[in-house]
Amino acid sequence: MGLSRRAWYREDPAERQQERDAPVIDALNALVEKHPRWGFWKYFHALRLAGHRWNHKRVLNILDEGTREALEITVATSIPAGRLVRILDALVAEHGTPWRIRVDNGSEMTSAAFVEWCEQHKIRIIYIQPGKPNQNAYIERFNRSFRHEVLDANLFRTLGEVREIASAWQISYNEERPHAALGNVLPAEFKRFLTAENSINQLCA
Repeated sequence: MGLSRRAWYREDPAERQQERDAPVIDALNALVEKHPRWGFWKYFHALRLAGHRWNHKRVLNILDEGTREALEITVATSIPAGRLVRILDALVAEHGTPWRIRVDNGSEMTSAAFVEWCEQHKIRIIYIQPGKPNQNAYIERFNRSFRHEVLDANLFRTLGEVREIASAWQISYNEERPHAALGNVLPAEFKRFLTAENSINQLCA
């Protein structure tokens, strides 16, 4: 068939990822069964106290501050700088290049790869002050909704299940959920309005 033995018997990356995730999934499931109403952060800190050192930063949310549109929800065991840059490349290709990006001081956000990417695209980085999440209030509010309605409301067996439910929630957030800050307009509808208005302004310029 023209395939090498190595390629034929190569292990499925998804299966390897699922095996690596199994311990944290089992530990979380055990806590959920015992304390079903605790919520994500209590589970996380309980696991830390039990000696587990898994990183809780496994979800990367990206929000458009102007339209409140959820642009990306990435779920993974880790999100290194290289992956962050690839995600941003895809977002720029789909939505255009922003003038600035507001971020926290996470290692991936202060990495050379991310800083260089922003410089190449002439994007200003606005870092919030450590310990002051209110300076990034829009994404913090979004994260709270996502945590309450997705992470705390479901029992997941695999990361694939998290991604599937998160993707459906993102679509609903953008296209079905009125946003109070937008005058109870859907984020997707508000974006279409802005796009049409900008087109008219360009024609009249």
